Amino acid sequence: MKEYMLIFRHEDAGKIVSPEQMQLWMQQTMDWLGSIAAKGKFEGKGNGLIFDDSKVVHHNKMVTNGPFGEIKETLGGYVIVKAESADEAAEFAKGCPVLQGEGNNVEVRRLAKDDGVH
Repeated sequence: MKEYMLIFRHEDAGKIVSPEQMQLWMQQTMDWLGSIAAKGKFEGKGNGLIFDDSKVVHHNKMVTNGPFGEIKETLGGYVIVKAESADEAAEFAKGCPVLQGEGNNVEVRRLAKDDGVH
């Protein structure tokens, strides 16, 4: 079984939401993760990412406030799941509540392990 990171990208990350909307989204997220866990495929790892104290370190060692202002989307967080293939991990991603926002997406990436694959 391989591990995959599901990376949440938001186009609407700066949008203000009501406490009720946030509570609904959190419940949907917990239900979605619970459905993956019920299959024994949730690794129990993952976090949201906070933007208000972000920095970007550039190749020339210059540090700027981040995330990048010129990009359309921001990274909102991630979870790690176990799957037989990227296709199976993508099926899990299809149920992610992040996808309710137009233009939002979930990137699926296999984690590098000590298996000789880079």
